[in-house]
Amino acid sequence: MDFGLVLQLHHPPARTVELAKTAESYGFHSVWAFDSHILWEECNVVFAAILERTHKLVVGPLVTNPVTRHPTVTASTFATLNDLYGNRTICGIGRGDSALRTLGRAPCTIAELRDAVRIIKGLGNGEAVEHGESTLRLPWARESRLPVWVAAYGPKMLAVAGEVADGLIVQLGDPDLALWMMEHVRAAADNAGRDPGSIKFCVAAPAYVTGAHGDVEHAREQCRWFGAMVGNHVADIVERYGAGGAAVPKALSDYVASRESYDYNQHGQAGNTHAQYVPDSIVDRFCLLGGPEEHIARLREYQDLGVDQFALYLQHDAPTETLRAYGEKILPALREDKALG
Repeated sequence: MDFGLVLQLHHPPARTVELAKTAESYGFHSVWAFDSHILWEECNVVFAAILERTHKLVVGPLVTNPVTRHPTVTASTFATLNDLYGNRTICGIGRGDSALRTLGRAPCTIAELRDAVRIIKGLGNGEAVEHGESTLRLPWARESRLPVWVAAYGPKMLAVAGEVADGLIVQLGDPDLALWMMEHVRAAADNAGRDPGSIKFCVAAPAYVTGAHGDVEHAREQCRWFGAMVGNHVADIVERYGAGGAAVPKALSDYVASRESYDYNQHGQAGNTHAQYVPDSIVDRFCLLGGPEEHIARLREYQDLGVDQFALYLQHDAPTETLRAYGEKILPALREDKALG
């Protein structure tokens, strides 16, 4: 299992580049960024700066969408970055949340998402694709390699990930729910005639290593926003399928019953005033909190499930301390596990 960071692109972007450089020095594999061009700075510009200042890091959005970013533009953007810096990009994509809702737009349809994955994968890997009545190709991108991973919660989107994507992004840290999602994706891949073992899995969740900045109660308050962010997606799924049952596990749907509203100007931010409905139990299940040993124990669970990457959200008041703890204590312990195994 490798590791990534998930960052919001607040001003100044030079700070983001420095965090990326530090992450690479600790052995992190990837840096992901929110793609919400109204709320934060332009991610693709910052990705170029990160690639210029690092050597091996892979960069990509977590996640983009096919509405504010046309699939052909997305493919061309990352193929260009690959041409400049080697094949060091990855495309995380979903139906669209903050980037669209801040414009008053609804998420794209599942069919639109599926077609976008096909187009981005094809063009981004130097292949010809059918688009409307045209056959398209990026003639200069024959050496480009661009994995496309889908972010999903509900059964139909999980099926899309298994049928057409290279990987699944699970945006919550609960091992049981992650396994439920992974099993749906593997089944969909098998039904589509694909090798389920070829699908990669990324668990993305806030991580807060307690220490100088306080105890677990403080960490919960710093990460409670994540339950509200997940709750936006869960509420959409509950509206479509109803609460509980096979389509939406009860553990995932119950807590959104008291959700009232959400302000995207506070999206992904510690202290989000619309997150108070999220109970402590959800914060503890969805996030990684506590000292290094608690993080190592949860990460070992992910490894046992077959998770390929854990990506840390660092939207709290101790990003540097948490990154240092991962680089100096947590990653070395997991590498030692591998060496002993």
